[in-house]
Amino acid sequence: MQSESKVNLVKLAMLSLQRASWEQGVAAQALLEMGEIDLATLLAREAVLRQLPDGRLAGLASENAVTDPAANGVPVLYAARWTGDDRLKAAVQRMLAYLLTTAPRTADGTLYHIIDHPQVWVDALYMAPPFLAVAGQPDEAVRQIEGMRRRLWNPQARLYSHIWDEGLQDFGRKAFWGVGNGWAAAGITRVIHALPREMEETRARLIGYVREGLDGCLAHQRPDGLFHNIVDDPSSFVETNLGQMLAYTIYRGVLAGWLPRDYLPTADRMRAAAQAQVDEFGMVQGVCGSPDFDHSGTATEGQAFFLLMESAHHDL
Repeated sequence: MQSESKVNLVKLAMLSLQRASWEQGVAAQALLEMGEIDLATLLAREAVLRQLPDGRLAGLASENAVTDPAANGVPVLYAARWTGDDRLKAAVQRMLAYLLTTAPRTADGTLYHIIDHPQVWVDALYMAPPFLAVAGQPDEAVRQIEGMRRRLWNPQARLYSHIWDEGLQDFGRKAFWGVGNGWAAAGITRVIHALPREMEETRARLIGYVREGLDGCLAHQRPDGLFHNIVDDPSSFVETNLGQMLAYTIYRGVLAGWLPRDYLPTADRMRAAAQAQVDEFGMVQGVCGSPDFDHSGTATEGQAFFLLMESAHHDL
């Protein structure tokens, strides 16, 4: 299967899937980075159609979500600019206002990931900070990264735990979940690219965070180029998406000049391993699978990160 044909199959398979709020957002972001402007705009319009009264976008099966809906923010923002549609512009401002003033958070202002428990999740590093940075709130984007990192980063392992419970002052899930570490790497990468030029010192610090996380994950890479679902637990299932997420991060970092090209052979190996997981229908097999994300399967985010990886590789 030729690469272009495979990308198209993966895209079509992704569009066939039902999507909760963050899935709609990561799918739209993939289309955005591919230059598929019309499709990205269609997904953005649907996210606005399903916007909740409090401002959260794409509120389908996401009533409990705090940061997940913000994954739609950047695609909706760009769709508003392209179309000039006032409804989309207003929707962006409602999503932004929710994050800045309404969303539940810790005493130091770090966003919770869900409404009904005072928990900070590593997933949120991808969902909220990139939108905040692109929407003109780079300082707040960085504050969120720092607050989440303080709670979830393990400097000895050089990996992120999954869930911190602020009420218990303990981990809700201490495990070093692979896809969670991928969310962190890709999310901080997107913030790095969105920071204004004058924030050079902050940018350098965030680059350090990404490199530490990359190296922490790569220390556990399997010979086949993939990783276990719990990065440091070989008894957990082998998982495809973390490799895609890290390859995306590396390609974008090398292209922007803040990662050395020495990382490219590793990214290429992860890319080749992921390509081998695409079946005849365009489904990326072996990712942390929906709907419960506790088994090897398929998922919208696995489709989207294949496309993000391929787009980044193409640009490089």
